[in-house]
Parts: sequence; C-alpha cells; structure tokens
Amino acid sequence: MGRARAKGKVGYVPEEDKRHYLFREYIRVLDKLRPAAFVMENVKGMLSSSVESRLIFEMLMEDLSSLGTGHGHQYELRAIKVKDGKASLQEATKPSDFIVRADEFGVPQRRHRVIIIGIRSDLAAGVSDTKVAISGVARTVNDVIGTMPQLRSGISRGQDDAPTWRQTVIEAAGMVAGMYSGAEEGRLREAFLSVSRRLKDRAPNLRATSLLMEGYGSSNDELLRWLERPELQALAQHETRSHMKSDLGRYLFAAVFGTVRGYSPKAADFPLALGPDHRNWHSGVFNDRFRVQLASEPSTTVTSHISKDGHYFIHPDPTQCRSLTVREAARLQTFPDDYLFLGNRTQQYVQVGNAVPPYLARQIAKLLQTSLAQ
Repeated sequence: MGRARAKGKVGYVPEEDKRHYLFREYIRVLDKLRPAAFVMENVKGMLSSSVESRLIFEMLMEDLSSLGTGHGHQYELRAIKVKDGKASLQEATKPSDFIVRADEFGVPQRRHRVIIIGIRSDLAAGVSDTKVAISGVARTVNDVIGTMPQLRSGISRGQDDAPTWRQTVIEAAGMVAGMYSGAEEGRLREAFLSVSRRLKDRAPNLRATSLLMEGYGSSNDELLRWLERPELQALAQHETRSHMKSDLGRYLFAAVFGTVRGYSPKAADFPLALGPDHRNWHSGVFNDRFRVQLASEPSTTVTSHISKDGHYFIHPDPTQCRSLTVREAARLQTFPDDYLFLGNRTQQYVQVGNAVPPYLARQIAKLLQTSLAQ
C-alpha cells in the first residue's frame, strides 16, 4: 500500500526512501545480539517489491546469509512447512516457501505472511528432523464470534435509538425483497423477508455489552480454551460503530447475499437503488467496496484498514447489520479475551490489524523451542 500511495507523490524517488531498507535495521540488531534464533515476519508483497531494479527479498536473503561471516557463527535460514497436521523447519527452494498460511494453524482467518526462521549454525544440527503437531483443523468466523452477544449498529446521522435503527433495517429489507421477483431469485427474496420478520419479532437493541456468553470458559474446544478465560467476569471492547442509514441497507444486502449465495457480493451484484452515489461505483475500482465475512469460512485478512471503515468487515448476521467490533476482530486474530487494547477505538483496531495472530505465534514458538532442544 505504501508503494501504491508513493506513486502519486510528485518527485518521489524510491531509491531515496529509507523505508525500503528498514530490514537492514533488523539485521543490524541481529548482528549485534547474535540470538540463538530469530523469527522475521512481513507481508507477501515483500517477495515482489523491488528498488534499484533489484528485488528487496533477494537483498534481504543475501544480508541474512552473510551474518556472522568471518567473525562468528552464521545463520541457517528455514521455512515453516506444514504436512499431515505437523509443522517442521525445512530449507526453502523458492521464495514462496516462506509463506505461512495462518488458517493451516487453526486460525479462523486467511492471513498469509512471509515468515523466515533463522537458526544459529552451532545450534542447527537436527533442526530439520523436528516435527511438532499443530492445530490444523480449519476454523470459521462462526466458530469464534457466532455465539457472541448480538448488537445493533449506531446511526451516524440523525436519531440513534433502537426503534429507529430497527425500522430502518426492516424498511430496507422490504425494499430489497421487492426487487427480486423472478423464480430464480426466490431464495434471496425470501431471505430478505425472513430478516424483516425476525426483526419485527425481536431485534438487538444494545450497541455495547460486557455480558459473557452462556457456558463461557467451559468449552473443550482447543481454540475456545485459548480465547476464553474462565476467570473473566465481563467481556471488554464489544461495542459497535455508527453507520449511515444508506450503508445499513448495503450491509444488510451483503450479509443476506453472502448467506444465500456463499460469497461476498461484488459491485455489480448490488441493486442500482443500493449503489453509492459515486461515478466509479461500476468501474471495477470499488468492486469489493462492501465485503461480508462469511460465517462458514475463515475471515479475510484482518488489517489495520479496519480502523478507517467497516465496509470490508461486515458481520455475517444480517439481523445485526453492522461491521465488526474490536473484540470480534480480536477474536478472529485469536487474541485471548483478557487482552485489552489501549487508546481510542481507532487505535485499538490498528493494534488488532497489525498483529501476528497470537495462536499462530504460540505454535511457531513451540516449533522453535522443540527444534532448539534437540
């Protein structure tokens, strides 16, 4: 994203941007401290990023490989390989070998990152023979946020109360249902009418709650045992944001469409009446402007962008018609419920999105610890 923004800067010279070479600060620290091992993480874009007509990843690997040359032990570089429910450290044959897929470790999120493991050469004997069992069961959005207390979103312009919110969503559901009259569109029409009926019968009226879920802390599920802490008496940072009334209709449509069709709608799937007043709406530039997280699949990558708007992180339940809360995003990132994020809500979202999933980090640490103990 930094490269994309930089293209619009007048007189921007990539070779003069020191941020391209931040990895050398990391290497400087390694050279000074000579730890037994290191774990280096970055986004997948690092594999294709270039400066001075050279791939940054190639420069990085050259520098890492030369650490300790002539005055101490060097580092043997390893990639994390997953096979048959076990992880091991293996030599890489190509750059893509360093890509780690968090969902393969039981994280309910399709988060793919470059992770390089370095083992000091005097400790590397037998490392490649070590295999550690991992939580390889595929997990979904519903697994970690499906039982959380239901909330309504706020209304950013105009009166913000439960009856107004409820009526706004019911009217939107009825309006969209009326747009689907063909036999092939019957499932969508009925789904919108069902949301309308459910909201008339019972609708969430709170924007925030600290109530714990029924049976909290007593699950035998490995991931839930990691997330839920029995000593907790309340759930923190489960509070919704406010959205414009027009966006409520789009959130509702995305959630219903995702439930019925099994994928998040593109711009062309939205009825004309729900399209935002933007001349580029149908140009393809905003094809994924509104993205619902599918309940039965891992989420898309939770990024710091969630702090700016919720359009990319719509809750799968159409009767809640909102974006994810900080606690829901944190659960998708596998932060335990007793982990508190400081600062204002925007800063909290940034902290969640910038992190390595703790559940993944723990398993990598176990692999590294076991490998070094051989």
